[in-house]
Amino acid sequence: MAEITDSFLETYTESDALDLAGLVQRGEVSPVELVEAAIIMIERLNPALNAVIHRLYDMARASAEMVDRSAPFAGVPFLLKELASSWTGAPNTNSCSFLRDVVADFDTEVVRRMKAAGLVLVGKSNAPENGWSITTEPKLYGATKNPWKDGITPGGSSGGAAVAIASRMVPIAEASDGAGSIRIPASCCGIVGLKPSRGRVSLAPFGDYWYGGAYFLCCSRTVRDTSAYLDAVAGALPGDPYTPPVPDGSWLSLSLRAPERLRIGFTVTPPNGTAIDPEVKATVLATVAALERLGHDVEEHDMPLDANAVWDTYTNMTCVQTAATFGYYETVIGRPVTQADVEPVTWAIIERGRATSGIRHISDVETIRQVGRDIVGDLTSYDLFITPTLTQLPRPLGYYDMSEPDIDRYNAKWTDAVFAFPFNISGQPAISLPLGWSDGGVPIGVQLVGRYGDEATVLAVSTQLERELPWKHRRPKASA
Repeated sequence: MAEITDSFLETYTESDALDLAGLVQRGEVSPVELVEAAIIMIERLNPALNAVIHRLYDMARASAEMVDRSAPFAGVPFLLKELASSWTGAPNTNSCSFLRDVVADFDTEVVRRMKAAGLVLVGKSNAPENGWSITTEPKLYGATKNPWKDGITPGGSSGGAAVAIASRMVPIAEASDGAGSIRIPASCCGIVGLKPSRGRVSLAPFGDYWYGGAYFLCCSRTVRDTSAYLDAVAGALPGDPYTPPVPDGSWLSLSLRAPERLRIGFTVTPPNGTAIDPEVKATVLATVAALERLGHDVEEHDMPLDANAVWDTYTNMTCVQTAATFGYYETVIGRPVTQADVEPVTWAIIERGRATSGIRHISDVETIRQVGRDIVGDLTSYDLFITPTLTQLPRPLGYYDMSEPDIDRYNAKWTDAVFAFPFNISGQPAISLPLGWSDGGVPIGVQLVGRYGDEATVLAVSTQLERELPWKHRRPKASA
């Protein structure tokens, strides 16, 4: 086993993923050393944070010996979210008791690309049961804790990934987003979280999730890591239902290209009629001022969206798809799912999905598609659109309670995420950046939304803001 010094651990925790890969590419460290550093940090920090629920150290050590040292993320320790993506030999439970003994026996396409990029899987990150929450408190594995402040949510559903990144266990981790689940934990934990354009990352071998509403990418601490990860995993396969335009260069190179003067809209008015926290509003306005200093034209524009009605329809649509997904799980397990197998709100979701008629479901799908068209049309005159990621500071643990048996009462608490789910519907790329901190030291994310297929502008302006309003120096109290 490689000997890991305190000096090397400092290098490990101060470096982003591309820095660490560069050390491997130049022969200055080995992938095994990076894996051992990650293991040390997980063992030190995870008992208090519960971000990593499956430790796959033996698999990681074996994989590290075989890494292509010229790969873009050569030897970089990595976490896979405990939801959907399948990595041969790793647990694949979706944080659900019904699936607690499932181990993946195949790689999804995105995992094949992760492996080709040189990423080394050291564990799996915590997520709520079947991803149906904007916190990370599954009954099966327990709550993940926010490293910035005791007692508040880390966000979800990619909360384990976000906490592992923020606390410096690993520099990059897989995340996914069906209603804000990359961007919300990125905001709560003070890191970078990009939801890419619809179809940018293939879901193969699966056809689709939530009619294009679900997306896969990562959480990281830097814009360049997110850009390089997009380079590693992006690309449609023949037969994929959505194919966004291909850029004229790598995402990493495009993220470093200074944008021309842009027309940018912004809003601090939630389209569901709820209030916005004053510190959140101030952070958005400070971002607007920074964009103006950078030479962009910025104007206020509120979204003409009946967000409450749209959220109800989106919920009904995804309940049907969740019920159908459990039908697939039943074939895997070999018996029907019962109420005792899942958390109460999951059972309510399944029951609503099963009770919805085909005619009602098709009507809901058509409504959501029209809403997506309307959102894009409303923002067509802007190169970027700026919103809060969340309208409030992170809620207390237990606020989003999956033991609630009524899906409507449960979903009524998601109002803080009103600026997240519309862009799952519209298919536009959207990133959360840690551009502010509350007086109490809690991160505040600001969301940048681009035109469909134009991650390049989103990433380029994110790079500008990373320099103008830097966050790299900030560390949570529970970190390396």
